[in-house]
Amino acid sequence: MRDYFDMKNNGTDLRTEIIAGITTFLSSLYIIVVNPTILEAAGMPVDASITATVVVSAFSCFMMGLYSNNPLLVAPGMSLNHLFVSAIIKTEGVSYATALGCVFYSGIIFFLLLVLDRRRRLVSGVPKMLRYGLAGGIGLFIALLGLRSSGFLVGHPQGGFILGPVNSDMLTFLIGFTFTSFLVVRKVEGAFIGGVVFTTVISWLIGLWGGKGSPVPEISPQILWSWPNFSLFLHLDLLEAARLIHWPLIAVFVFTCFFDSFSTCVGVSEAGDLVDEHGEPRNLQQSLQANAAAVILAGLLGTSPATSYIESSTGVRAGGRTGLSAVVSGCLFLPFLFLSPLLSHIPVHATAPVLILAGVFMLKPLIYVRWERFDDAIPCFVAMILMLLTESITQGVIWGVLSWTVIKAAYGRFRQISWILILLDVMALLLLGKLESFRP
Repeated sequence: MRDYFDMKNNGTDLRTEIIAGITTFLSSLYIIVVNPTILEAAGMPVDASITATVVVSAFSCFMMGLYSNNPLLVAPGMSLNHLFVSAIIKTEGVSYATALGCVFYSGIIFFLLLVLDRRRRLVSGVPKMLRYGLAGGIGLFIALLGLRSSGFLVGHPQGGFILGPVNSDMLTFLIGFTFTSFLVVRKVEGAFIGGVVFTTVISWLIGLWGGKGSPVPEISPQILWSWPNFSLFLHLDLLEAARLIHWPLIAVFVFTCFFDSFSTCVGVSEAGDLVDEHGEPRNLQQSLQANAAAVILAGLLGTSPATSYIESSTGVRAGGRTGLSAVVSGCLFLPFLFLSPLLSHIPVHATAPVLILAGVFMLKPLIYVRWERFDDAIPCFVAMILMLLTESITQGVIWGVLSWTVIKAAYGRFRQISWILILLDVMALLLLGKLESFRP
């Protein structure tokens, strides 16, 4: 195992990789409950969606870890599940079986694009300075997710955010954040896991004392156990999805999955120094191929498209350097084929401190941005700030690559605009138009 994952050359060990895998899983386990809840709006049964989510997440993590040797967790994406549901609801006559067929075809096209790109020009087309902006944007985005899930920030009726109500949930979060920060500053091994456990226990204690905390799990079969439902497996309609009218929907899935997967893989790699001898993200082509295979698997097994999770940065921050941590995360998904009711007893504000601190970690690549060169700095900033404000990784990538091309052309630096970047610009414009048609 140590030789397969090349732990010695990656400066890690078995214990560290296991801790990293557990950390990444804990920060991402919400997807098991949240994804089926979102897919329910498309008419998909919740219990079957839970099963599909767990199985796709587990086996996608295995593919990522064993094939690319990168510590990236792969699961049905949060932005992609909203797109999946919006496509079904807003496109007349599209059933979820047809949409699953579109997901399957998009995964096939995504995979073929990467296989045919033998010189890896597609994945190297995004300039390095812009990649730093993507990493920073993901850091700000994941920190915002933590602040919102904790209740520290709440939406304002007129737009933006305001401070949430000072109640037991916020106090629990602040205590957990302070404790987890202390462990991180002191460089305690397993700091994120300790923070999640500590905050969960605090929340349970508040619940016992009559506060608003999470209830302590009861010991009963109904609370601990549920049988998996495989009714969505192979429930896709390939013939209907192949009709010409559905090709635009397939194109939307292809471009969105590519931009989402690419930016996350690059961002986590840049922040965690997971780079090769040329300073490029390590095994990026293999990571994207694993993402594409996960999209195919999602269509076959009955859930929205899968992608790499920005929460993977929590495991990298905990010391994860190889694919073993992704394999560990995948193994931890499998018991929840039967134990999914337990997840309702882990409060969301217990994992919020981990997300915020991982956001801090993701900002590290910004020190390499040449801020004095505005033709580099402006596109970097555009990608970063729009990813945060739109709460969309895809929007950050779209406007980042477009602004890079326009500014470099205006400045006369045409050599810094490759034909691959122009191709990405065309893809970005096409995707931007299609995404508008699915806007709520």
